[in-house]
Amino acid sequence: MITIVDYGVGNINAFVNVYKRVNVPTKIARNASDLDDAKKIILPGVGHFDHAMSELIKSGMREKLDELVTVKKIPVIGICVGMQMMGNSSDEGKLMGLGWIDASVKKFDETKIKQVTRLPHMGWNDVEPTMPNLLFKDLEKDALFYFLHSYYFDCNNANDILATSDYGGKFTCAANHENVYGIQFHPEKSHHYGETLLHNFAKL
Repeated sequence: MITIVDYGVGNINAFVNVYKRVNVPTKIARNASDLDDAKKIILPGVGHFDHAMSELIKSGMREKLDELVTVKKIPVIGICVGMQMMGNSSDEGKLMGLGWIDASVKKFDETKIKQVTRLPHMGWNDVEPTMPNLLFKDLEKDALFYFLHSYYFDCNNANDILATSDYGGKFTCAANHENVYGIQFHPEKSHHYGETLLHNFAKL
């Protein structure tokens, strides 16, 4: 069972549909009590960092998620802004993040980007795992994922970097600390590559 956190930020149905295709049951959590029996959690997110954090706090699920993730060590994966929220802070806003991974979120340096349209980083890109991990099983080579972001996750501990991509230089596009996973790209928009990754998360 995968519990998907619905706090008004993110395309929940896209994840439900992916898991239907691989025969993994899902549940949508819209309040703290919906999280009571969570075994694995997806924290999606799109848009502005402060808006996403504010909506999560307003949902009443923040404290319950902290308990599940940091005390009970339930596996969780944050996606796009959901990943960025797992860090300590973001250049995009003033609110503090969840602090589940020791990292900060920084804006890309546009002077280092050669593309005419510099930001956001939008479209398909390679993802290179930095270490063996079940999340990237069968995705170690030639996998492409869809990105849409202007900020990136900067880990303070190199051991938390799970995969990198390149946009004006290498950046962390996947991170892992204990039971906490974060990915900057959108697996729900990445066809069979994303489906494989989400299925892998269900098997962790």
